[in-house]
Amino acid sequence: MTLDDFLAQKPLFYDVIDYERFPKAYREIAHLLPHPKIIHLVGTNGKGSTGRFLATALHRSGKKVGHYTSPHILRFNERIWMDGSDINDEALEASHKKLLALLALEVAESLSYFEYTTLLAMVVYAGCEYVVCEAGLGGEFDATAVFDKILTIFTPIDFDHAAFLGGTIASIAATKLRSMQRVALLGKQKHPEVETIARTIAEEKGCTLLGVSEMFTPKIEEQALHLATKNGLSEYLRDNLALAMAAYTLLGYEATEPLFDQNALFGRLSRIAPNITLDVGHNALAADSIAQAYVGKKVTLIYNTYADKEYREILSLLQPIIEKVEIIDVDETRIVKREELEKVLDDFNIPFGSFETIREDKEYLVFGSFSVAETFLKRINVTSPLV
Repeated sequence: MTLDDFLAQKPLFYDVIDYERFPKAYREIAHLLPHPKIIHLVGTNGKGSTGRFLATALHRSGKKVGHYTSPHILRFNERIWMDGSDINDEALEASHKKLLALLALEVAESLSYFEYTTLLAMVVYAGCEYVVCEAGLGGEFDATAVFDKILTIFTPIDFDHAAFLGGTIASIAATKLRSMQRVALLGKQKHPEVETIARTIAEEKGCTLLGVSEMFTPKIEEQALHLATKNGLSEYLRDNLALAMAAYTLLGYEATEPLFDQNALFGRLSRIAPNITLDVGHNALAADSIAQAYVGKKVTLIYNTYADKEYREILSLLQPIIEKVEIIDVDETRIVKREELEKVLDDFNIPFGSFETIREDKEYLVFGSFSVAETFLKRINVTSPLV
């Protein structure tokens, strides 16, 4: 059975998560899998771009490196990057066959989409010295948390997946932060209590915890600012770049501009046409960062959202930069009902309509989940990520 067919049988989202199933499956085959140096990325925003900044720098310095990220925008292959490129179909299928040979069929079939693909990535990364591994849903109980890691990097933590992680910053942060093991690097945080909780957990676990400011040198700050300006990175992407440079330094290497001279991962404030910017942020923290990046400007927002996201707060934050919202239809069961989204737009007196076409005389921002980005790109006939 091909990988596409195998994954098609697995729902992308689960109402109930079995926290014992995956660790048990991993333990049964751990001795057969490669064990690279794992750098774990955990947080609400910035995991993808921070991870790609770091993985690219390690690759450019001569290391064999993998970057496991999720979800994907257009093709599954985007999730498994190695040495500068997404995995090709042939290597992906070969790794799928290897993994099915290691796992009992009933075990493979019992794993969730993300659990199976996490193991698949580890098979792909045989021979890698480093793997930058991005958490999916949370932290402590995430599939990626089963691996021993040399470093955990915490990007900004905010309200996220409340149904699974809890309805307060304290509960969400604690669940994510308990994924730390030996050494952890805490990025710039919006909520002061995140640092307090992090230091408490680090003490309990005997983990060395460093704040990103402790790793900053004048040279790193100067380089990050220069590269962000050169590559047109927004403030939050500059923070992610600086965090990656700090992590690289913490690993014992010297962060230099040529290693980090790169654009952000596709879908992170990506300019895909002269008048179209796309961002896969889908929470309030991302919306706030984008609103700051667009201060003094007006855009037509192409938007839709999952029903469980804080879309009222998101639209409130984006309201100052919105000229009009064009709702794009997304064929996903988790998408909010149209009338509920329209009611919020009415409450904020934001003009809205349906997305039909792109006009050359308008500035567009496509903002929302990966499903929104995928739907939009397919509507305009983009079939692979733009670089």
